Amino acid sequence: MGTDEARAKLAVIPVLAGYTGPLERLGGLTNLVFKAGDYCLRIPGKGTEEYINRANEAIAAREAAIAGVSPEVLHADAASGLMVTRYIAGAETMSPEKFRERQGSPARAAEAFRKLHASGAVFPFRFELFWMIDDYLKVLSTRDVALPAGYHDVVREAESVRSALAVRPLPLVACHCDPLCENFLDTGERMWIVDWEYSGMNDPLWDLGDLSVEGKFDAAQDEELMRAYFGGEARPAERGRIVIYKAMCDLLWTLWGLIQLANENPVDDFRAYADGRFARCKALMETEEFSRHLAAVRKG
Repeated sequence: MGTDEARAKLAVIPVLAGYTGPLERLGGLTNLVFKAGDYCLRIPGKGTEEYINRANEAIAAREAAIAGVSPEVLHADAASGLMVTRYIAGAETMSPEKFRERQGSPARAAEAFRKLHASGAVFPFRFELFWMIDDYLKVLSTRDVALPAGYHDVVREAESVRSALAVRPLPLVACHCDPLCENFLDTGERMWIVDWEYSGMNDPLWDLGDLSVEGKFDAAQDEELMRAYFGGEARPAERGRIVIYKAMCDLLWTLWGLIQLANENPVDDFRAYADGRFARCKALMETEEFSRHLAAVRKG
């Protein structure tokens, strides 16, 4: 879809109906995002309705704006998935490179997470990792896409992770759940978070573990993230949960990548994406360090 088709969408959105200025294409792995003056227009990607609940997303985006971590929502249509938010001027769209280069950015991301997690916001969806794996496997069962060799074996091994996390569950809070670097906008003083498609009530430490993986954080960045979030040293059980979620987010997003492959999403080599994530998950789960973290989580 080009800017001409995006222009056609403007007519049905009251806040943008009279807009004739330039449309600038912004990033996005599955959706099309355009800057339209002071606004941001999001057009959902092909096939996303299979696994995204747009009504839930709109509620979460509004709640996150009230919590002060996401831009104001000016239009959200659950039927079409069209969404308009305020454009954050002077903010850099983040990437793994920018998380390395922009001093203090892991800490600013942690502060945004803490603000969201402590806000008392209630999101309609329950992001439950193992249910979602089952749901994605159901979607894939109707498609001609092969799972990476040994995928089901690792899901079985993850039962020990599931039981360790369940020993002392953390209270569920409103979480972003899909902290790709590109979903963070950094002004240098404040980090904003956008794109609430996968958001839900979840263990808050999922957000930290997943961001660490997406941002390819090194040990120093992980420390900065945790110190800013916990206001000091993370306890072994907290650190353990974050490491466990690093492996589990790769296990889940492997399947997401295969759904993109099945939907013929052209923006990336999703076969390589899925295989790479699965290999990284397996490698981490096979380390002695992972077993130690699992034990720390059980101990609490």
